[in-house]
Amino acid sequence: MITTDFAPGSPCWLDLGAPDVPAAAAFYGAVLGWEYAPMGEGMEGGVFRKDGKTVAGLGRLTEEGARSAWMIYYSVPDAEATTRAVEDRGGTVRRAPTEPGEWGRIAQYSDPLGGQFAVWQPGAHRGVELTDEPGSLCWTELYTTDATAAKEFYGGVLGWRFGDMELPGGSGTYTLITPAGLPDERTQGGLMTLAEADLALAHGRPYWHPVLAVADCDETVARVTASGGNIQMGPQDMPGVGRLAVCLDPSNADFVVLAPATA
Repeated sequence: MITTDFAPGSPCWLDLGAPDVPAAAAFYGAVLGWEYAPMGEGMEGGVFRKDGKTVAGLGRLTEEGARSAWMIYYSVPDAEATTRAVEDRGGTVRRAPTEPGEWGRIAQYSDPLGGQFAVWQPGAHRGVELTDEPGSLCWTELYTTDATAAKEFYGGVLGWRFGDMELPGGSGTYTLITPAGLPDERTQGGLMTLAEADLALAHGRPYWHPVLAVADCDETVARVTASGGNIQMGPQDMPGVGRLAVCLDPSNADFVVLAPATA
């Protein structure tokens, strides 16, 4: 469960780097009912809103050679201290802590295996305004080449605790992620090991993606394909979780849609 109290180590923001901002805004508007609000004249970026509440950001992809992808940010009390922890544990600083206006301090990193993530030290703004509802973030997920190494790194940097569970049919182990000091019902995401061949989107490197709640998975998938996207997996039912599909937008940025199971 992801909430907007943003305890340290919790997901608090996500944004998309897209090669065509208007096209991305149109796609996610059609698929998720998001409204796009540009930041201002002359700026290639803005925010997505659902029912008047901010749910994500959008900007133009500017990094040469980078793929279009979602970036997930985690709340931290001190971005400088987190940066030192990343470096001490073998990670890479992609963007040193900066202050984007009144928003706070943000920084972006790569873990030692290549998975990219970001942190946000809150200022006047603390993050998204809606979670766990249709059209908003409800889970985060890392596909990695070494779950043990990933747990050691992220546990040291963000203070997460982990719990392993076996996937149905003996298809592997899935690790649940919970911020330090929070109960199991605040589990916010998961990670699992995949072979490099199964990580073709990122050329064999690990990557994070967001899981977005929807009211009806099949209807959402139909909107994805009708709007120029593709489906990597599903829709399929996951016992105790819900019905989900792994999707690609027209620029091949990946995300998951999930209609959570009802009690």
